[in-house]
Amino acid sequence: MLEDKDRIFTNLYGLHDWRLEEAKKRGAWNGTADFIRMGHDWLIQQIKNSGLRGRGGAGFPTGLKWSFMPKEIGERPHYLVVNADESEPGTCKDREMMRHDPHLFIEGCLIASYAMKAHACYIYIRGEYVDERNNLQAAIDEAYAAGLVGKNASGSGWDFDIYVAHGAGAYICGEETALLESLEGKKGQPRLKPPFPAGAGLYGCPTTVNNVESIAVVPTILRRGAEWFTKFGRDNNHGTKVFCISGHVERPCNVEEAMSVPLKKLINEHCGGVIGGWDNLKAIIPGGSSVPLLPREICDDVLMDFDALKDVKSGLGTAAVIVMDKSTDIVRAISRISYFYKHESCGQCTPCREGTGWMWRVLERMAEGDSTTEEIDKLLEVAGQVEGHTICALGDAAAWPVQGLIRHFRGEIEDRINAYRSDRGAVSMAGVAAE
Repeated sequence: MLEDKDRIFTNLYGLHDWRLEEAKKRGAWNGTADFIRMGHDWLIQQIKNSGLRGRGGAGFPTGLKWSFMPKEIGERPHYLVVNADESEPGTCKDREMMRHDPHLFIEGCLIASYAMKAHACYIYIRGEYVDERNNLQAAIDEAYAAGLVGKNASGSGWDFDIYVAHGAGAYICGEETALLESLEGKKGQPRLKPPFPAGAGLYGCPTTVNNVESIAVVPTILRRGAEWFTKFGRDNNHGTKVFCISGHVERPCNVEEAMSVPLKKLINEHCGGVIGGWDNLKAIIPGGSSVPLLPREICDDVLMDFDALKDVKSGLGTAAVIVMDKSTDIVRAISRISYFYKHESCGQCTPCREGTGWMWRVLERMAEGDSTTEEIDKLLEVAGQVEGHTICALGDAAAWPVQGLIRHFRGEIEDRINAYRSDRGAVSMAGVAAE
């Protein structure tokens, strides 16, 4: 287990005051100006050396992403945009960082913005996060009043402004280019790429979009050193990570753990285990509703990191672990997830607009058993046609849960279809006998 001394988010549960003075006692804003004086290139190299990969779902190397920004500021200003929309079902980590440790996050915004030569940062926060945005805005006001941001931020010589923008609850605005469209006051629809945001992002200016957790860990990495961060997790999967564990466990929780922790250990040691014991486990979605589920036999040994989960044809995603015991109607659960993606599709791409609805309707019938075994293959084929053929990853997010269901629980779908046919046949024979 991760030791308390190695935790980055020491107020994850809100046991201490989130305001500036208490945040400073926990280490926030310590040496910030010194880091900035080390220069843009040094900061980017430190994040590269740490092996930090994006904590918003895709897992792209953060330092590499920062390095894509133009080296010099031309006629167009640079921007950092932080994605605090957090609409992935099962995910509830960023909200705790903004509610209980906002100063660590704001400090990260300053350092990251300076590294990319941005004088302004926009935080796009989910509209439903009322307490979170209130705390975040109050913390920003404290930071301005203390001279930590604004003109000559933290005495570093760098001018920096930070703004909070409210979303309106659209899942699609978690996609970085749809987020930028929404931030500009337009309909939240993903943009075609290229151009990528680093070339033409917010208002057509060079922009980097990062997740809250990706930014909030930066100050601690710099204070403790990139080598400290790399001692956690396997190669290419370094650092600590906040996991959100929900569903059929004794104690659902958010917990910061080392990357590459075994999934079974994560659930047993932090959540008191699966309700009814590990043998009562049916399946786990390891990274938020968009990644394929895993049956119990894989969950026994799998590690919680990007590469280990990719190897078993799933993904770490946002590290939102959704546990389902044997009482779960697995077909109906995936049908409910499919309805979510149908509802949240922006409708811009034909495979997603038409395919998400079609997959949901078929799954609804399969949940009843009113289908055929041939339709299982057709459903898998359509999911494959949706995957990889849309502007953004929502098509993939809609297809992967369906693929996971068929890959691991095809037999359960077939049994339900056969039972339905048998029942219909029995009813038909009863009707004939009655005549």
